[in-house]
Amino acid sequence: MRLGVLDVGSNTVHLLVVDAHPGARPLPAYSHKAELKLAELLDADGAIGRDGVDRLSAAVREAVQVAEDKGVEALVPFATSAVREAANAEAVLGRVATETGVTLEVLSGEDEARLTFLAVRRWFGWSSGRLLVLDIGGGSLEVAYGLDEEPDAAVSLPLGAGRLTSGWLPGDPPAPEDVRALRRHLRAEIARIVGEFTRFGKPDHVVATSKTFKQLARLAGAARSAEGLYVQRALARTSLEEWVPKLAAMSVAERAELPGVSEGRARQLLAGALVAEGAMDLFGVDALEICPWALREGMIVRRLDHLRSA
Repeated sequence: MRLGVLDVGSNTVHLLVVDAHPGARPLPAYSHKAELKLAELLDADGAIGRDGVDRLSAAVREAVQVAEDKGVEALVPFATSAVREAANAEAVLGRVATETGVTLEVLSGEDEARLTFLAVRRWFGWSSGRLLVLDIGGGSLEVAYGLDEEPDAAVSLPLGAGRLTSGWLPGDPPAPEDVRALRRHLRAEIARIVGEFTRFGKPDHVVATSKTFKQLARLAGAARSAEGLYVQRALARTSLEEWVPKLAAMSVAERAELPGVSEGRARQLLAGALVAEGAMDLFGVDALEICPWALREGMIVRRLDHLRSA
């Protein structure tokens, strides 16, 4: 069957169309994105403003039309931290449902971490042993650890690259004191949860997902996306530590010229790099591998599992 997964995230509204069957690997058929950066559109009260809701409804409506055009039989729509944490979340969800006919499932931060972990487990398989999975989104950082398909620990922190950029790094390039303040803040937040994971022992395999980690790995010399899903891509902490001060000294325009960095993500890249560096340091990770599957694929796998068991 042809499934459509509609991901209303903190940065984009992303429709992923796949040909999927229970027990088989989902095959990507089409991808459609609209960049909204909802995490940066919150007003002083933490609500998504009228313009933001208008743009969200329009993006969802367009995605639904694309899904119909591509022959999608079932649509799996969900929203993450930007909508979940908006002060007017219920009103936003109600308006989107009224105007588009789409009822978004709002995932908790823990759900995000668990579903991303499931996707990573299915990608790497049982031979990868105990997994530690890191994911940096626009609104939050997810961390999960486990030996099975259900993680033993799963945590979400409000340390997304878009959220932190908007709240902590106003300059272009940012002031050194702002960078230091953000570094102190995010490391203190991450340090609070480290013990929840280290008590399970050292992981056999550390994996990262998300656009932020992919871009950082590309800067460190990893293969381009065009070289395919199955090329191994890794990120070493030493390489990341070399890039952080370089990124801090660059303007957004200069970052956008770097290999693998899109213009739309260039502003958030420094905050994302600081989160990645802090997480790798505090969890004692020298190197990690990039997984091409993440939350959207986790939603697909869960849907297929439910179909198989029905």
